[in-house]
Amino acid sequence: MSRIAPTFTQLQARGRKALIPFVTAGFPFADITPELMHAMVAGGADVIELGVPFSDPSADGPVIQKAGDKALAAGVGLVQVLAMVREFRLKNDSTPVVLMGYANPVERYSQMHRRPDAKKGTSAFVQDAAAAGVDGVLIVDYPPEECEEFAAELKSHGLDLIFLLAPTSTIDRMQQVARIASGYVYYVSLKGVTGSGALDTDAVEAMLPRIRQHVSVPVGVGFGIRDAATARAIGRVADAVVIGSRIIQLIDDQPRDQVAATAEKFLREIRLALDS
Repeated sequence: MSRIAPTFTQLQARGRKALIPFVTAGFPFADITPELMHAMVAGGADVIELGVPFSDPSADGPVIQKAGDKALAAGVGLVQVLAMVREFRLKNDSTPVVLMGYANPVERYSQMHRRPDAKKGTSAFVQDAAAAGVDGVLIVDYPPEECEEFAAELKSHGLDLIFLLAPTSTIDRMQQVARIASGYVYYVSLKGVTGSGALDTDAVEAMLPRIRQHVSVPVGVGFGIRDAATARAIGRVADAVVIGSRIIQLIDDQPRDQVAATAEKFLREIRLALDS
Protein backbone atom coordinates (compact mmCIF):
# COMPACT_ATOMS: atom_id res chain seq x y z
CA MET A 1 0.00 0.00 0.00
CA SER A 2 1.18 3.52 -0.79
CA ARG A 3 1.29 6.33 1.76
CA ILE A 4 -1.63 8.13 0.11
CA ALA A 5 -4.67 6.34 1.57
CA PRO A 6 -3.35 6.40 5.16
CA THR A 7 -2.58 10.12 4.77
CA PHE A 8 -6.14 10.93 3.70
CA THR A 9 -7.55 8.71 6.45
CA GLN A 10 -5.53 10.54 9.08
CA LEU A 11 -6.53 13.94 7.71
CA GLN A 12 -10.21 13.02 7.60
CA ALA A 13 -10.04 11.79 11.19
CA ARG A 14 -8.71 15.21 12.18
CA GLY A 15 -11.22 17.13 10.08
CA ARG A 16 -8.52 18.53 7.79
CA LYS A 17 -8.24 18.85 4.04
CA ALA A 18 -5.16 17.76 2.12
CA LEU A 19 -2.84 20.40 0.72
CA ILE A 20 -1.13 19.13 -2.43
CA PRO A 21 1.45 21.46 -3.98
CA PHE A 22 2.83 20.79 -7.45
CA VAL A 23 6.30 21.75 -8.59
CA THR A 24 8.21 20.84 -11.73
CA ALA A 25 11.19 18.66 -10.87
CA GLY A 26 14.47 20.44 -11.61
CA PHE A 27 12.97 23.94 -11.52
CA PRO A 28 14.09 26.64 -11.02
CA PHE A 29 17.47 24.98 -10.38
CA ALA A 30 18.35 21.45 -11.37
CA ASP A 31 19.52 20.37 -7.91
CA ILE A 32 17.02 22.18 -5.70
CA THR A 33 14.01 19.86 -5.81
CA PRO A 34 14.64 17.71 -2.69
CA GLU A 35 15.29 20.84 -0.63
CA LEU A 36 12.14 22.43 -2.05
CA MET A 37 10.09 19.32 -1.26
CA HIS A 38 11.20 19.41 2.40
CA ALA A 39 10.30 23.10 2.58
CA MET A 40 6.84 22.42 1.20
CA VAL A 41 6.27 19.76 3.86
CA ALA A 42 7.38 22.27 6.49
CA GLY A 43 4.86 24.71 5.02
CA GLY A 44 2.01 22.25 5.44
CA ALA A 45 2.00 20.03 2.37
CA ASP A 46 0.32 16.65 2.91
CA VAL A 47 1.12 15.18 -0.52
CA ILE A 48 3.62 16.41 -3.10
CA GLU A 49 2.98 16.27 -6.83
CA LEU A 50 6.25 16.30 -8.72
CA GLY A 51 6.03 17.22 -12.37
CA VAL A 52 8.17 15.18 -14.76
CA PRO A 53 9.58 17.59 -17.39
CA PHE A 54 8.32 16.85 -20.89
CA SER A 55 8.69 18.69 -24.19
CA ASP A 56 5.00 18.57 -25.21
CA PRO A 57 2.88 18.96 -22.06
CA SER A 58 -0.61 19.17 -23.56
CA ALA A 59 -2.43 19.91 -20.29
CA ASP A 60 -0.05 22.58 -19.02
CA GLY A 61 -0.26 26.30 -19.49
CA PRO A 62 2.67 28.64 -20.24
CA VAL A 63 3.90 28.88 -16.65
CA ILE A 64 4.47 25.15 -16.20
CA GLN A 65 5.57 24.75 -19.83
CA LYS A 66 8.32 27.28 -19.20
CA ALA A 67 9.37 25.49 -16.02
CA GLY A 68 9.53 22.19 -17.86
CA ASP A 69 11.60 23.69 -20.67
CA LYS A 70 14.10 25.08 -18.17
CA ALA A 71 14.37 21.75 -16.36
CA LEU A 72 14.85 19.87 -19.63
CA ALA A 73 17.57 22.30 -20.67
CA ALA A 74 19.31 21.53 -17.39
CA GLY A 75 19.28 17.82 -18.22
CA VAL A 76 16.44 16.75 -15.93
CA GLY A 77 14.49 13.71 -17.09
CA LEU A 78 12.70 10.83 -15.46
CA VAL A 79 15.93 9.19 -14.29
CA GLN A 80 16.90 12.38 -12.46
CA VAL A 81 13.39 12.79 -11.04
CA LEU A 82 13.53 9.35 -9.44
CA ALA A 83 16.93 10.23 -7.99
CA MET A 84 15.37 13.35 -6.45
CA VAL A 85 12.66 11.26 -4.80
CA ARG A 86 15.30 8.89 -3.43
CA GLU A 87 17.18 11.84 -1.93
CA PHE A 88 13.97 13.22 -0.41
CA ARG A 89 13.28 9.83 1.17
CA LEU A 90 16.57 9.92 3.06
CA LYS A 91 14.96 12.42 5.46
CA ASN A 92 11.23 11.93 4.88
CA ASP A 93 9.61 8.52 4.75
CA SER A 94 6.04 9.61 5.44
CA THR A 95 4.91 12.28 2.94
CA PRO A 96 3.35 10.77 -0.20
CA VAL A 97 4.97 11.70 -3.52
CA VAL A 98 3.05 11.55 -6.79
CA LEU A 99 4.71 11.87 -10.18
CA MET A 100 2.62 13.84 -12.66
CA GLY A 101 3.46 13.76 -16.33
CA TYR A 102 2.94 12.17 -19.71
CA ALA A 103 3.19 8.75 -21.32
CA ASN A 104 6.24 9.42 -23.47
CA PRO A 105 8.85 9.63 -20.66
CA VAL A 106 7.41 6.52 -19.01
CA GLU A 107 7.42 4.51 -22.24
CA ARG A 108 10.88 5.75 -23.18
CA TYR A 109 12.23 4.98 -19.71
CA SER A 110 11.16 1.38 -19.93
CA GLN A 111 12.54 1.05 -23.47
CA MET A 112 15.92 2.31 -22.27
CA HIS A 113 16.00 0.30 -19.04
CA ARG A 114 14.87 -3.15 -20.12
CA ARG A 115 15.92 -5.88 -17.72
CA PRO A 116 15.30 -9.62 -17.56
CA ASP A 117 12.87 -9.07 -14.65
CA ALA A 118 10.99 -6.29 -16.46
CA LYS A 119 9.04 -7.99 -19.21
CA LYS A 120 6.12 -5.63 -19.73
CA GLY A 121 6.48 -2.28 -21.43
CA THR A 122 6.28 -0.22 -18.26
CA SER A 123 7.78 -2.66 -15.77
CA ALA A 124 11.18 -1.01 -15.49
CA PHE A 125 9.57 2.34 -14.64
CA VAL A 126 7.18 0.83 -12.10
CA GLN A 127 9.91 -1.11 -10.34
CA ASP A 128 12.29 1.83 -10.17
CA ALA A 129 9.58 4.26 -9.08
CA ALA A 130 8.56 1.95 -6.24
CA ALA A 131 12.19 1.48 -5.19
CA ALA A 132 12.73 5.25 -5.19
CA GLY A 133 9.80 5.84 -2.83
CA VAL A 134 7.12 7.09 -5.23
CA ASP A 135 3.54 6.54 -4.04
CA GLY A 136 1.49 7.30 -7.12
CA VAL A 137 1.56 8.40 -10.72
CA LEU A 138 -0.76 10.61 -12.73
CA ILE A 139 -0.19 10.14 -16.45
CA VAL A 140 -2.27 12.77 -18.23
CA ASP A 141 -2.53 10.89 -21.53
CA TYR A 142 -3.16 7.38 -20.16
CA PRO A 143 -6.96 7.00 -20.44
CA PRO A 144 -8.52 4.51 -18.00
CA GLU A 145 -9.81 2.17 -20.70
CA GLU A 146 -6.26 1.64 -22.00
CA CYS A 147 -4.23 1.15 -18.83
CA GLU A 148 -5.86 -1.48 -16.64
CA GLU A 149 -2.72 -3.63 -16.83
CA PHE A 150 -0.59 -0.63 -15.90
CA ALA A 151 -2.84 0.07 -12.91
CA ALA A 152 -2.59 -3.54 -11.78
CA GLU A 153 1.18 -3.51 -12.12
CA LEU A 154 1.43 -0.31 -10.09
CA LYS A 155 -0.83 -1.72 -7.40
CA SER A 156 1.29 -4.89 -7.19
CA HIS A 157 4.24 -2.63 -6.29
CA GLY A 158 2.25 -0.51 -3.82
CA LEU A 159 1.67 2.47 -6.10
CA ASP A 160 -1.58 4.27 -6.93
CA LEU A 161 -2.76 5.33 -10.38
CA ILE A 162 -4.43 8.72 -10.22
CA PHE A 163 -6.73 10.08 -12.91
CA LEU A 164 -8.03 13.44 -14.01
CA LEU A 165 -11.71 14.28 -14.25
CA ALA A 166 -12.99 17.47 -15.86
CA PRO A 167 -16.16 19.59 -16.06
CA THR A 168 -16.88 17.76 -19.32
CA SER A 169 -16.47 14.24 -17.88
CA THR A 170 -19.47 12.02 -18.52
CA ILE A 171 -20.95 9.54 -16.06
CA ASP A 172 -19.47 6.77 -18.18
CA ARG A 173 -16.00 8.28 -17.85
CA MET A 174 -16.41 8.72 -14.10
CA GLN A 175 -17.37 5.05 -13.81
CA GLN A 176 -14.36 3.99 -15.93
CA VAL A 177 -12.06 6.00 -13.68
CA ALA A 178 -13.72 4.69 -10.52
CA ARG A 179 -13.10 1.12 -11.59
CA ILE A 180 -9.31 1.37 -11.50
CA ALA A 181 -8.35 4.64 -9.78
CA SER A 182 -6.75 4.56 -6.35
CA GLY A 183 -5.24 7.12 -4.01
CA TYR A 184 -7.38 10.06 -5.13
CA VAL A 185 -8.80 11.57 -8.29
CA TYR A 186 -7.85 15.02 -9.50
CA TYR A 187 -10.76 17.17 -10.63
CA VAL A 188 -9.66 19.77 -13.18
CA SER A 189 -11.84 22.73 -12.28
CA LEU A 190 -11.38 24.59 -15.59
CA LYS A 191 -11.98 23.86 -19.25
CA GLY A 192 -8.41 24.69 -20.16
CA VAL A 193 -4.78 24.23 -19.29
CA THR A 194 -3.07 24.79 -15.94
CA GLY A 195 -3.10 28.34 -14.67
CA SER A 196 -5.79 29.55 -17.06
CA GLY A 197 -9.04 31.31 -16.34
CA ALA A 198 -10.87 32.23 -13.17
CA LEU A 199 -12.04 29.54 -10.80
CA ASP A 200 -15.83 29.11 -10.56
CA THR A 201 -16.25 27.77 -7.05
CA ASP A 202 -20.01 27.36 -7.45
CA ALA A 203 -19.49 25.11 -10.47
CA VAL A 204 -16.95 23.03 -8.53
CA GLU A 205 -19.35 22.72 -5.60
CA ALA A 206 -22.09 21.51 -7.95
CA MET A 207 -19.84 18.98 -9.70
CA LEU A 208 -18.25 17.22 -6.72
CA PRO A 209 -21.43 15.46 -5.50
CA ARG A 210 -21.87 14.04 -9.02
CA ILE A 211 -18.32 12.70 -8.97
CA ARG A 212 -18.75 11.21 -5.52
CA GLN A 213 -21.78 9.25 -6.67
CA HIS A 214 -19.39 7.16 -8.74
CA VAL A 215 -15.91 7.61 -7.24
CA SER A 216 -15.12 6.32 -3.75
CA VAL A 217 -11.57 7.66 -3.39
CA PRO A 218 -10.91 11.23 -2.20
CA VAL A 219 -11.37 14.05 -4.70
CA GLY A 220 -8.76 16.78 -5.06
CA VAL A 221 -9.36 19.97 -7.02
CA GLY A 222 -6.78 21.93 -8.98
CA PHE A 223 -6.22 24.23 -11.97
CA GLY A 224 -6.98 27.83 -10.99
CA ILE A 225 -6.34 27.86 -7.23
CA ARG A 226 -3.97 30.76 -6.68
CA ASP A 227 -4.47 32.17 -3.19
CA ALA A 228 -5.76 31.57 0.31
CA ALA A 229 -9.30 32.69 -0.49
CA THR A 230 -9.83 30.29 -3.38
CA ALA A 231 -8.09 27.50 -1.46
CA ARG A 232 -10.44 28.02 1.49
CA ALA A 233 -13.50 28.03 -0.78
CA ILE A 234 -12.47 24.82 -2.52
CA GLY A 235 -11.42 23.22 0.76
CA ARG A 236 -14.99 23.51 2.00
CA VAL A 237 -16.20 21.04 -0.63
CA ALA A 238 -13.15 19.03 -1.79
CA ASP A 239 -10.98 16.51 0.02
CA ALA A 240 -7.80 18.14 -1.25
CA VAL A 241 -6.58 21.38 -2.80
CA VAL A 242 -3.91 21.22 -5.51
CA ILE A 243 -1.79 24.30 -6.27
CA GLY A 244 0.86 24.39 -8.98
CA SER A 245 1.17 27.33 -11.35
CA ARG A 246 1.15 29.94 -8.59
CA ILE A 247 4.04 28.25 -6.78
CA ILE A 248 6.02 28.07 -10.02
CA GLN A 249 5.44 31.79 -10.56
CA LEU A 250 6.52 32.70 -7.05
CA ILE A 251 9.81 30.78 -7.14
CA ASP A 252 10.70 31.57 -10.75
CA ASP A 253 12.57 34.80 -10.10
CA GLN A 254 13.97 34.01 -6.66
CA PRO A 255 17.69 33.65 -5.93
CA ARG A 256 18.59 30.08 -5.12
CA ASP A 257 18.79 30.61 -1.37
CA GLN A 258 15.23 32.02 -1.28
CA VAL A 259 13.39 29.45 -3.39
CA ALA A 260 12.56 27.00 -0.60
CA ALA A 261 11.67 29.75 1.87
CA THR A 262 9.36 31.42 -0.64
CA ALA A 263 7.43 28.22 -1.29
CA GLU A 264 7.23 27.41 2.42
CA LYS A 265 5.87 30.86 3.30
CA PHE A 266 3.20 30.70 0.60
CA LEU A 267 2.07 27.23 1.63
CA ARG A 268 1.86 28.25 5.29
CA GLU A 269 -0.68 30.88 4.24
CA ILE A 270 -2.68 28.31 2.29
CA ARG A 271 -2.51 25.79 5.14
CA LEU A 272 -3.76 28.41 7.59
CA ALA A 273 -6.66 29.23 5.27
CA LEU A 274 -7.62 25.56 4.86
CA ASP A 275 -7.55 25.01 8.61
CA SER A 276 -9.50 28.14 9.50
